Amino acid sequence: FWALAALGTLNIVYGALCAMAQADMKKLVAYSSISHMGYVMLGMATLTAQGINGAVFQMFNHGTITAMLFLLVGVVYDRAHHREIDGFGGLASVMPVYTGLMTIAFFAAMGLPGLSAFISEVLVLLGAWQYHHGLTVVAASAVVLTAGYMLWMLQRVWLGPVNEKYASMPDVTPREVLTLAPLAVIVVILGVYPHAVLDLINPTLIALNKTVASAAPAVAMLP
Repeated sequence: FWALAALGTLNIVYGALCAMAQADMKKLVAYSSISHMGYVMLGMATLTAQGINGAVFQMFNHGTITAMLFLLVGVVYDRAHHREIDGFGGLASVMPVYTGLMTIAFFAAMGLPGLSAFISEVLVLLGAWQYHHGLTVVAASAVVLTAGYMLWMLQRVWLGPVNEKYASMPDVTPREVLTLAPLAVIVVILGVYPHAVLDLINPTLIALNKTVASAAPAVAMLP
């Protein structure tokens, strides 16, 4: 538990700190991805029902949220041909539909209650709390860092005065909405009804927990 849990916690914090230092939208999302995968390692290391459930659910959520973030970054790159955070400004008034989709993705990545990542991260932290309070507190505190860099990018790119260079930038096309909307719907639905996924993975995880529990006495006897 110790080594894997510590490595997972390090991933969470290190990825968040690196994300805070980025000036490129794609790099920020990439380091955010590293941070969120740290929760998967931490949850797996607990070998508890809550922790492993949270880890598997986090993998699924990570696939939907991070895919949505990368696609959304690609939308502005396709129009502006750069991803510099400080090179934009005021896109909320220029691209309202795009901004709404990006806000859902950002809030989901922050683990906001009511969106899918909140459930998986809470399950991981509850599982980790049973073994080591200190690592759990450190991992939970990284949520503040995540909110910091996500809100910082949101403020720089979508709020404030409009950059005149992009004042006529077109909003998302129907094709782009068709790509992004299903991911947004999944993020919202799993935030209020996580059992849609948890009920599918529970039988396998229950069997895994029984196997781990039966092997524990033999492992404890090893020198």
